Amino acid sequence: MRIVTRTAAVALVALLVGACTAGASPSIEPTSAPTAAPSAVATPAPTPTPDACAKENLATIAAGALTIGTDNPAYPPYFAHREGGNTAPWEESDFTGDPTTGEGFESAVAYAIAKQLGFTKDEVAWVVVPFANSFKPGPKSFDFDINQISYTPERAQQVDMSDGYYIVKQSVVALADSPLANVTTIAGLKDFKLGAQVGTTSYNTIVNVIQPPEANAPSVYDTNDAAIEALKAGQIDGIVVDLPTADFITNVQVEGSTAVGKIDGGTPEYFSLVLAQGSPLTACVNQAIKSLTDDGTLASLAKQWLPFQESVPAFQP
Repeated sequence: MRIVTRTAAVALVALLVGACTAGASPSIEPTSAPTAAPSAVATPAPTPTPDACAKENLATIAAGALTIGTDNPAYPPYFAHREGGNTAPWEESDFTGDPTTGEGFESAVAYAIAKQLGFTKDEVAWVVVPFANSFKPGPKSFDFDINQISYTPERAQQVDMSDGYYIVKQSVVALADSPLANVTTIAGLKDFKLGAQVGTTSYNTIVNVIQPPEANAPSVYDTNDAAIEALKAGQIDGIVVDLPTADFITNVQVEGSTAVGKIDGGTPEYFSLVLAQGSPLTACVNQAIKSLTDDGTLASLAKQWLPFQESVPAFQP
């Protein structure tokens, strides 16, 4: 859905060290009968150096709060549906999620990062940001955006993109009774009409990895929902989406559909958080991602919310 893979790298912020100056001790002239010892001159204590990533030093959009962006609707398994109904403005249906629950892979990751930065759950605010708008250049309404946004060099020229928090693979979804459902090779995919959401690495995968002939040029849709409707209507044979999205489509959204396979070819792909270009938060966000990687939190969340990843076969060349 929005995804490339690469291992999260990192390195972070060096602590600022405060300098201090010591006063010189005055010379004491000897006397024949001193009546008191000369008083010592106090040396100023070094000024404590603030941690650049401490909550009170973070330059967030709203003081004392962390503002996170994502698209609306927000879909499982990245965002879980709230029992009793999603909160406004998040679209309400059995198939949509609520970012504020802390449940679902990306909601859980977002709150874990917020905690690393010192923010409690009630200090996190969510705003709606359409997928393609998140990485457009210009001012941002969020401190960071989390929305299955794969790192690409082109996007990184317009915004800051964090180190990866999830390594992802693209996959193909088709109706189970379609001839496409029996394809086992990337070469075999060239014979079918595929579709993907505009501006995604899923679309790039069709063009650059599958490389269909001009007669089977991919169809492009504003949303995955539009692509799904085209699949149901027989206008396309399959949809290319990230693997977790494929799981949701096949198990919830489209009865009688199947994840045909996952694509191992192409440049390794990973999801990044998006921040404004030159954001003072980028290094601290990367530090948080490294901590959550090192202590196993991100792997644990992926295992909890995205458990099906290994069950889908890989396409052969």
